[in-house]
Amino acid sequence: MGTIVLTGTVVLVIMGFGNPLYWLAAVAVLYLYVRYGRTATPTPPTGGTGTGTPSAPADYRAYRARRDLQAKWERRYERERGRRG
Repeated sequence: MGTIVLTGTVVLVIMGFGNPLYWLAAVAVLYLYVRYGRTATPTPPTGGTGTGTPSAPADYRAYRARRDLQAKWERRYERERGRRG
């Protein structure tokens, strides 16, 4: 995709020597590519039903794992701070 955009921009710049509006078109193409084309991220693969929505239990398990890990570190911090204070 990037090669096509760059090739098209070069063609517009070359054509711009006869008509400067093509230079503006080349700038617009580059702007749109940088703004929308290059930064577009592909949709992440989803598990489960294949309908395009992630399954709720997997999300909840991930949430629980993060929450439990955070609680573990908070307990450890409180234990260590309690001994020093």
